[in-house]
Amino acid sequence: MKSTALTRKEFIRNSTLALAGATFIPGMLLAEDYPTIHQDVQNSNQAQKSYTLKNVRLETGFEYDDEGSVTATKTDLFSIQIAHGKIKNIGANSNNVDAIDAKGLLMLPSFRDMHIHLDKTYYGDKWQAVKRGPGGVKGMIALEQKILPELLKNSTYKAEKLIELLQSKGTAFARSHVNIEPTSKLDSLHHLQLALDNKKKSFGAELVAFPQHGVFYTDAVPYLKEAAKTNIDFIGGVDPFSIDGAIEKTMDFTVQLALDHNKGIDIHLHESGESGLKTVEYLINKVNENPVLKGRTYLSHCFVLGRLEKNKQQEMAEKLAAAQIGIVSTVPFGGLIMPIPLLMENNVQVTTGNDSIVDHWNTFGTGSVLQKANLAAQVYGQSTEYGLSRMLKLATAGTTPLDDKGNMQWPKVGDDANIAFIDASCSAEAVSRISAVKSLIYQGNIVF
Repeated sequence: MKSTALTRKEFIRNSTLALAGATFIPGMLLAEDYPTIHQDVQNSNQAQKSYTLKNVRLETGFEYDDEGSVTATKTDLFSIQIAHGKIKNIGANSNNVDAIDAKGLLMLPSFRDMHIHLDKTYYGDKWQAVKRGPGGVKGMIALEQKILPELLKNSTYKAEKLIELLQSKGTAFARSHVNIEPTSKLDSLHHLQLALDNKKKSFGAELVAFPQHGVFYTDAVPYLKEAAKTNIDFIGGVDPFSIDGAIEKTMDFTVQLALDHNKGIDIHLHESGESGLKTVEYLINKVNENPVLKGRTYLSHCFVLGRLEKNKQQEMAEKLAAAQIGIVSTVPFGGLIMPIPLLMENNVQVTTGNDSIVDHWNTFGTGSVLQKANLAAQVYGQSTEYGLSRMLKLATAGTTPLDDKGNMQWPKVGDDANIAFIDASCSAEAVSRISAVKSLIYQGNIVF
């Protein structure tokens, strides 16, 4: 199809769907709760792209007991100047009448959802629970092939509504996997790119070309090659052994495609037995052979790590860290407990995401990665002030206001003004209580 060769800009220019962006974000409905912040910042953005916030609560350090354990988090009120999408100045609090009153809300880095499928969702449409048929994952692939044409009809609108849900929960950035397969070809990609373009002033994203139906199982190869020529960020994959029947063949194709087009890699790996471990080890070896992929390669889910003996978990954590391969976990619980604390202790980058929210695979997503951080804190017994504050890393993809020793490390002058204002006294409370998000700023622009 000629449409698969369109660039993102050409698609947007030629598409009559461009009007689909004229939707209101949930924050506009919430603005009346904090009218001064919302209205004044909007005016500042339009007039001079510079404004000052006062009464901003920032974390300044930890309080310790006599044994050296963290007992509380110290905070103070500051004045923050934002200009041209950056934090320009951090100063003592003031009574500047022209400054926007943040009312003592806690300022945190805006959240980052690092595993979601924005391109295929029921969100924004009528409610539908999961309808599972026979045949496991391949049965679900067959179901998806049937329903994708209908899903695509309004996928741009639904993607925008899903983005708005994420924003209402404090998320201003996402890594979205997007279907690339023979049924939708590159249509899912084009529709999502349009939604993201409509939201570009209030939301950022990176995209993964995701062969949901297998690389070779349904012959997604030509479409993946075409997608790799566009401005996507990662080449994806899914369970190479159980779907395609060959670990080496599928992984070799994925790695080479990423190398040829200077992309990262993000593989869905649900397999938890021998094939899962072999896939992890094979990917580690390929990344070590091609160091340009270090820091740009991720395994999503990677359930096999939760099935290993403790000594093997330690070994794999060390190997993943050395290869700079990150783990993107949706924090499963119940029969499978992922070794997230062990991975973190070994300097493996661990992030989280909502995955599906509500679609034909899953219906339990809330849109909140802060809730994911809370779940992780519960699963791993992180109930202390210090432990809860460290779990914030999952919601922000690594950034915390204080480092592990209690030194201020965010915000700094020059940082992007990607900010969430939370109704909480500190990070630990925000994680423990899943505190309400009252305002969101993306690249200096007020979202709500």
